[in-house]
Amino acid sequence: MSFDHFDYKGVRFAKGAHTEETISHAENEFEVFDDDIYNVTYPKSGTNWMIEILNLIKHKGDVTKSNVIPIHFRSPWYEAVGCQEYIDKMDSPRILSSHLPHHIFAKSYFKSKAKIIYTMRNPRDVIVSMFHFTKILSLYTPAENFQNFIEDFIQGKALFGSWFDHVKGWMQMKDDERFFFITYEELLQDLRGGVIRICKFLGQELDDAQIDLVVKHSTFKSMKENPMSNWSQIPSEIMDLSKGAFMRKGISGDWKNHFTVAQSEYFDKIYQEKMKDLNMSFFWEQSS
Repeated sequence: MSFDHFDYKGVRFAKGAHTEETISHAENEFEVFDDDIYNVTYPKSGTNWMIEILNLIKHKGDVTKSNVIPIHFRSPWYEAVGCQEYIDKMDSPRILSSHLPHHIFAKSYFKSKAKIIYTMRNPRDVIVSMFHFTKILSLYTPAENFQNFIEDFIQGKALFGSWFDHVKGWMQMKDDERFFFITYEELLQDLRGGVIRICKFLGQELDDAQIDLVVKHSTFKSMKENPMSNWSQIPSEIMDLSKGAFMRKGISGDWKNHFTVAQSEYFDKIYQEKMKDLNMSFFWEQSS
């Protein structure tokens, strides 16, 4: 996958969206507040879905702000160029997004009481989603060769580096009371159950009607129809939605429509080798 990049501590970042200065600031100088909530993901793993869920939980199902404020302003990426001005204006508790791996995350977080929600997704579906994303996001040269794309992903040449390192890095925190992890697939299977679990982790007491509203307004259909959530407000020179939808399918298992049998077997072998030391089982492994 081709994009103009620089490396920082072994991780690939996109020039334009990031600079060495913004990443260094995010790691070393960014001030984390104790009541912050961080929505952390590897790209194309449900980031925007979780933004919607967390903001709706914060407002107890009230969709007003979700209908008037673009999603990337409701939960800006704190490592990205130009986001600090929006962060400075945010109401408490701040809901901030990040794709940063564990070893580059804000150092001040680890001395705080702030909470992290970490969402993971079957890496095969991440590859497919990212492959299509290269066709609409201007910082990428559109990918044409799927086999080469898989290889680049395996080798950590993707934006934000290796998926395997990202997941393994963050899973070091799986027993930390400030850390909650969930999978895209679990949310698809039982969104309401996922919302209830997230509310409990955040200490947010919502009644049944409020939970129902959170679920209703965070479905794929609802978000795709909401111009403040489907990225249709983003300038076309950044994301050209005439070449494809940002919210494409919102399903799991689409990788089966893209991977050949040989590619699937090859990826499975690499996956088993790279993840063997983690000693964890993920939701997608039960159905892949």
